Amino acid sequence: MAAKTGDAAGGLLNATLGNLTELVIALTALRAGQYMLVKASIAGTIVTNVLFVLGMSFLLGGLKHHLQEYNRVSARMQAGLLFLATVALLIPSAVSRTEFTAGAVFTRQLSVGLAVLLILTYGLGMLFSLRTHRELFVSAESGEASESPWPIGLALATLAGVTVLVALASEIFVESVQKAAEAFGMTPAFVGFIVVALVGGAAEMGSAFSGARKNRLDLSVGIALGSASQIALFVAPVLVLFSYVLGPTPMDLHFWPGAVVMIFIAALTASLVTNSGRSAWFVGVFLLMVYLVFAMTLYLLPPRVQWFVGVFLLMVYLVFAMTLYLLPPRVQTGALL
Repeated sequence: MAAKTGDAAGGLLNATLGNLTELVIALTALRAGQYMLVKASIAGTIVTNVLFVLGMSFLLGGLKHHLQEYNRVSARMQAGLLFLATVALLIPSAVSRTEFTAGAVFTRQLSVGLAVLLILTYGLGMLFSLRTHRELFVSAESGEASESPWPIGLALATLAGVTVLVALASEIFVESVQKAAEAFGMTPAFVGFIVVALVGGAAEMGSAFSGARKNRLDLSVGIALGSASQIALFVAPVLVLFSYVLGPTPMDLHFWPGAVVMIFIAALTASLVTNSGRSAWFVGVFLLMVYLVFAMTLYLLPPRVQWFVGVFLLMVYLVFAMTLYLLPPRVQTGALL
């Protein structure tokens, strides 16, 4: 598909079909009233795409190619959209702790309004990148000669067929994941944040990794960041609206503080590493290490103190980000590449 439509549109299509599976899994959990699993899955998918998928793409591509380039404008726009969504997720968590709110009713009303704004922003972003200013999002000149591309009809049918097959298995997966979590001593946050996100995104991960190895990093970046921003600005708001119809009670956008902090750190990391439009293998290692810190923390830490560690990680990361921001430009380039 990317060979026919371009890496930007191909990455968007891969992300959309991959997120369709995530949406089906989340809807199944939504009907069962497992809101903790739904929210953990949303947060985990965002963080997994930004840190694991993008990091592994940079690592695999960098091990084969000394230095890779991609469209900086496209990556920075996706990172900006992700940051906007992080702000929208942060607000319900912040105002719910004040004394000036009316509790759950206020949070639900605010979540509905934010959901509509996020969906509108995502639609306008697609209009901007695919129609009115599409020349800014042309892929960087890279790539390797390979086999001739499939006919577009066959490619679309194959992608749709694989997506449907994975979606059919989602209901069984959601029902069994809770029992597996209890057997292995995993917290619901770890299951949704790590396990569901990795399994649900397996199909698009293969496309992203393959594109990076072929020096088509725009495709990989489009899949990773495009999928994360689509989850944050479209899938999560749609689930909030659908919960009024499918769920036992309405769902809101009030995530636990640790999850919001991790999404915020992932968004800042995406902005940091995509600033130059170039990548090497160590940039991938940097992203993967941040992801592993999150995974280890969620696995080992009791749920009641996860929010404190999230705040601590945010403080450490802000010190690191401020240091890089204040460094001279030449020193910044040498530090990252």
